[in-house]
Amino acid sequence: QVQLVESGGGLVQSGVSLRLSCAASGGTFSSYVLGWFRQAPGKEREFVAAIGRSGSGTYYAASVKGRFTIARDNAKNAVYLEMNSLQPEDTAVYYCAAHRRISFVGSSNENVYDYWGQGTQVTVSS
Repeated sequence: QVQLVESGGGLVQSGVSLRLSCAASGGTFSSYVLGWFRQAPGKEREFVAAIGRSGSGTYYAASVKGRFTIARDNAKNAVYLEMNSLQPEDTAVYYCAAHRRISFVGSSNENVYDYWGQGTQVTVSS
């Protein structure tokens, strides 16, 4: 079983960059597919990005593709979300999540994830 702890959130102005980190403990980190999700006030949680076990496969939501980059460091048991050109609509609580299903396909579906962090707040002011 893996435990996930996010960090790096904060209040930033529109247009700047921010990097979120998610540290994992327990389990075999490299055996997990990792994802980032976010939930804005009054909205359902939505998929942001996912990365495969080796880091070579990535997948992004259309709303963040080209602005956000997901990466992982298996030696450090960490996954990152580099967010560029932040906009007020990116304001949300950001969660990292992990699953061990064999296939990377379907990793945009939150229901395939078994483990979740507590979330970190990102607020973008205009």
